[in-house]
Amino acid sequence: MTREERKVIFASSLGTVFEWYDFYLYGSLAGIISKQFFAGVNETAAFIFALLAFAAGFAVRPFGALVFGRLGDMVGRKYTFLVTIMLMGISTFIVGVLPNYAAWGIASPVILVALRLLQGLALGGEYGGAATYVAEHAPEGKRGAYTAWIQTTATLGFFLSLAVILIVRLGIGETEFAIWGWRVPFLASLGLLGISLWIRLTLSESPMFRKMKAEGKTSKAPLKEAFGNWHNVRLVLVALFGLVAGQAVIWYTGQFYTLFFLTQTLKVDSVTANLLVAGALVIGTPMLVVSGTLSDRIGRKPIMMAGFLLSALLFIPLFKTLTHYANPALESAQARSPVTVVADPQRCSFQFNPVGTAEFTRSCDIAKSFLAKASVTYSNEAAPPGSVAMVRVGATEIRSFEGALLSKADAVAAHNEFSKAVGAAVRVAGYPSKADPAQINYPMVIATLAVFMSLVAMVYGPIAATLVEMFPTRIRYSAMSLPYHIGNGWFGGFMPTMAFALVATTGDMYAGIWYPIIFAAIAFVVSALFLRETKDDVIDA
Repeated sequence: MTREERKVIFASSLGTVFEWYDFYLYGSLAGIISKQFFAGVNETAAFIFALLAFAAGFAVRPFGALVFGRLGDMVGRKYTFLVTIMLMGISTFIVGVLPNYAAWGIASPVILVALRLLQGLALGGEYGGAATYVAEHAPEGKRGAYTAWIQTTATLGFFLSLAVILIVRLGIGETEFAIWGWRVPFLASLGLLGISLWIRLTLSESPMFRKMKAEGKTSKAPLKEAFGNWHNVRLVLVALFGLVAGQAVIWYTGQFYTLFFLTQTLKVDSVTANLLVAGALVIGTPMLVVSGTLSDRIGRKPIMMAGFLLSALLFIPLFKTLTHYANPALESAQARSPVTVVADPQRCSFQFNPVGTAEFTRSCDIAKSFLAKASVTYSNEAAPPGSVAMVRVGATEIRSFEGALLSKADAVAAHNEFSKAVGAAVRVAGYPSKADPAQINYPMVIATLAVFMSLVAMVYGPIAATLVEMFPTRIRYSAMSLPYHIGNGWFGGFMPTMAFALVATTGDMYAGIWYPIIFAAIAFVVSALFLRETKDDVIDA
């Protein structure tokens, strides 16, 4: 690797790390931000803001891919991802100085959501630019190894955001952090922006783009050429369903749902769970580069197909292994103390709530939601039509309630009474309220999590090189960015909420894992049938 190649990889990766840092800050501090900016708005306005904030994090990213993908294919890779990093950095900095609702009223949350939308657009344009730029600098036979460094940036950005937040919290204390200290990580993004811009400004344009521009071969309408031509549309669909959708659900499962499962389902202490996942990430992140490098030797397709197949086969056994080593008491309780929800099936909703604003007030939904959140596996038994649901724990029966028929105060009181009664019954049945730290097998939990990270590495390490190699230079930025952000923004982003809805519906705490299993299996089949090997392709065309 030459000095110039190292510089290209470092500059592209560092800038993308900072973009992910900016993006993750909002999610990490969402609770504090909500109190600062949304506490005074009415319920309707809060619902709209929640929708828009959700859209910025997930739905808007594909539109950023279209806007900046087009720009990157027409103007150049370097200048486009200079724009994306400036947009992300400035938007993040402004959040740090934006007056809260108490000072500016409704204008404050409106501006905040607008800034979040700009962040989503910027992130939609960053990844495709960085991956394309690095791949077009890489020598033949090393694209997998070089672009794999880009794949480490999301994890490193997440780590960086958590580290800065932790340092500030420890430095000034929780009280001051909640009042004003939360702004410091956002303000720090201005310094990170300056470093990233300085490094990226020293780079030259991609040699392939320069050559294409000198020959007058740049596309005048890259979006029309990429998505208005059946040959290219077919490639985009193969990329989406044969690669990115599967990669996205595996990535979200391995890096985020495992943490959710440890804290929310297995009731492991939050700090302990974060440290366990962090330890596994330290092991797993270098595997991304190993996987990308290996794909230069044996091919992208076999490694990713193996990752899809192994994920589909191993996810449920791996999550059961986590339960066995992280909360054995819960595993034992589920085996010896079955719980049943007796309800009218027509009165039970599918509790898919990605924005977090829907209210499920039917007696069946209330019962199932409580049990799912309490990590209690249950079976379903049909009750006569129109009857109020009840929970049966051994010989004990607890009647639920119809929340829609009660005032808000009465519904809260009824919910507290129901929760207390069911909670007491499941405790008597042996279900633990939290994982016992003395019973956690820490080495085996980390080892299990490291297996998840290995599966992530198999599908995520080679994917940037594969996407770059699938499309011609003149439309590469546009064509690869859209499926990537639809897959990761939509298919992957819905993973946690879809998983909870499946768990609440079926009563099986492992039911949510079928969501990533299905998409991993689809990706395996589609890639087996329609994806060709690309590692030996000459991409200067």
